[in-house]
Amino acid sequence: MKTSTNVRRLGGWAGMLGSGLFVLAFTVEGWLRPGYNASSMHISALSLGQRGWIQIANFVCLGLLLALFTWGVAIEFKTGKASRWGVILLAILSALFIISGPFVMDPAGTPQSEATLHGTIHGLAGGFVFLLMPVTIFVFIRRFRIDPDWRLIYRWTFFLGVIEAVAVLIFTIISKAPVLGSNISGWIGLIQRSALVPFMIWVFLFALILHNRSSS
Repeated sequence: MKTSTNVRRLGGWAGMLGSGLFVLAFTVEGWLRPGYNASSMHISALSLGQRGWIQIANFVCLGLLLALFTWGVAIEFKTGKASRWGVILLAILSALFIISGPFVMDPAGTPQSEATLHGTIHGLAGGFVFLLMPVTIFVFIRRFRIDPDWRLIYRWTFFLGVIEAVAVLIFTIISKAPVLGSNISGWIGLIQRSALVPFMIWVFLFALILHNRSSS
């Protein structure tokens, strides 16, 4: 019993630290990196260049901390809705963030014929990340809606899930439509952040309540 409580508490801390530090790190590094424009450049572009190790480490740390958070969630939700697929989706996201670190993106504008293996893997991992983030939120909505212990976060989950789904849809359309993307390329970084940050806020809130429940 004590072990499971410690795992849940550890998972709560990991989820809060992982989501918070990830956003803080790419935000601060984006401000400090010479020549980098957060509004028009992808977050993954911070993995390029001599200081690229900072964002690479940021991806890996997020993935590892998210894996610990997933472990805590698995202990909390042993049965019932989201106890299987919710945990599986969080585990997959953890692995994808870890992969996104060492497999850095190719520079923006690289022709498809010149794409590298690591750039292709990064693109695939990133594509699945943005696909699975809103799906994961909505899988847990089903549990939070009926579980009295978690109903407190239900409205926040629904609100952030809707924002996440809309933002991911817009980001995906723009990324896949060259004509549309070229017209607002100056905002692609901001749009990507709007599709990522709501998920990190949700993880933080989820982890906060997990931690509080393990401490009470």
